[in-house]
Amino acid sequence: MHRYQITIYWSDEDDVFVADIPELPGCMAHGDSHEEALAQAQAAIGYWLEGAERIDREIPNPTPNSGR
Repeated sequence: MHRYQITIYWSDEDDVFVADIPELPGCMAHGDSHEEALAQAQAAIGYWLEGAERIDREIPNPTPNSGR
């Protein structure tokens, strides 16, 4: 499990739960339930980190206590 902050909120416009990972620019996910959005966010973080490594992008450290 990744330790980055994940903010989950309901989107009336999209009719889904949206998971935003603010420490990783552009990294977001969604799901029909809170749990699905969280699982998709963890996957998105993994993809973001893999992509960043491939292009030698700086990877930010998680903010302390953001993995709670």
